[in-house]
Amino acid sequence: MTRNEPSKQLPSCPSSPNCVSTQAQDEGHAIEPIRYRKSRAEAKEALKEVIRSMPRTKLVEEDETYLHYEITSLLFRFVDDVEYLFEDETKTIHFRSASRTGYGDLGVNRKRMEQVRSLVEGKL
Repeated sequence: MTRNEPSKQLPSCPSSPNCVSTQAQDEGHAIEPIRYRKSRAEAKEALKEVIRSMPRTKLVEEDETYLHYEITSLLFRFVDDVEYLFEDETKTIHFRSASRTGYGDLGVNRKRMEQVRSLVEGKL
């Protein structure tokens, strides 16, 4: 990536309250990113290991700086998309977690991302 090339952005959250993103500007959708100290590759592996331990989670896309998971709810089989973007310059993991369908999510996406944060903290 060259200096003046814009960094990759995650998709914006819709207006519905079933999405959180570290790149969102409004209080309802905004959430703090995760910081890492290790190399990007090590941080990515640590994050993948934590996510592998979570049920009904499938990795659908991966590149050097990006991970995309589908997480299926137990009861109604709703699918949520969870994306991670590693920004090496600032050692930041940006993420977005959003329900594909419906309007509200009873805070599930925010709770999930806070759970990932607490499980991965100290490993990065």
